[in-house]
Amino acid sequence: MDTEYTEQLFRLSVCSVSSVVMFFMSIAENIAEIQRRIDLAARRAGRRPEEISLMAVSKTHPPERIREAYDAGLRLFGENRVQEFAGKAGALRDLAEAEWHMIGHLQTNKAGKTAELFSAVDSVDSVKLAEKLDAAARSFDKKLSVLIEINVGGEAAKSGVAPDSRELEELLLAAPQFEALEFRGLMTVPPFTDDSEGARPYFRALRELRDAIAGRKLPAISMDVLSMGMSHDFEVAIEEGSSCVRVGTAIFGERSKA
Repeated sequence: MDTEYTEQLFRLSVCSVSSVVMFFMSIAENIAEIQRRIDLAARRAGRRPEEISLMAVSKTHPPERIREAYDAGLRLFGENRVQEFAGKAGALRDLAEAEWHMIGHLQTNKAGKTAELFSAVDSVDSVKLAEKLDAAARSFDKKLSVLIEINVGGEAAKSGVAPDSRELEELLLAAPQFEALEFRGLMTVPPFTDDSEGARPYFRALRELRDAIAGRKLPAISMDVLSMGMSHDFEVAIEEGSSCVRVGTAIFGERSKA
């Protein structure tokens, strides 16, 4: 049997078993298991595990479960909806070291509340949105870290700018005018495939785009962050250069109904 095919089958079987086991594990145990898998994936790729950040995707999960993740050592959290997070932010205010990222599609009319609640927006996809976030951040006298969301699979149902689009070029060139925004890198959500290997070409394409942008040395543009990989494919993403994996289900279990 082909060696590469055998390795893919092994990885799929391990992921399936891990998903079943995690159902019966605590949040702290889930986090420890994910960190173990991050370490192994990093070492397979010849990388240092500490290069990769683990973000807990806490959307739809109540404050008490987010607190469990915080108590287990996580400090990086991603939320998809401004209104939902606004409803639970008060109950989490004492988590002083927590870093809250907006990772979902963001409408420009939510920019003000977003700047108030979050320290970073990982889904910037237009100059207009950047303008609104910049103005809102300045009104709160704060800096927002931002990532440019890339629709690497060209899916009509997903937000993000196309890798070779005029919109991306306009964002990159406009960055110096946004004094309250810090452009840190790129984010993507690839087309879903049951086999995590199916995401590899998309992760590789994003890494290559990041490298090409970084090579241009554009003013006010940093490409330190490559946010890609979720519960079902984060190991492949790490092998392809991800510096931040966004994990929800594998930490918290299936989402609450919202």
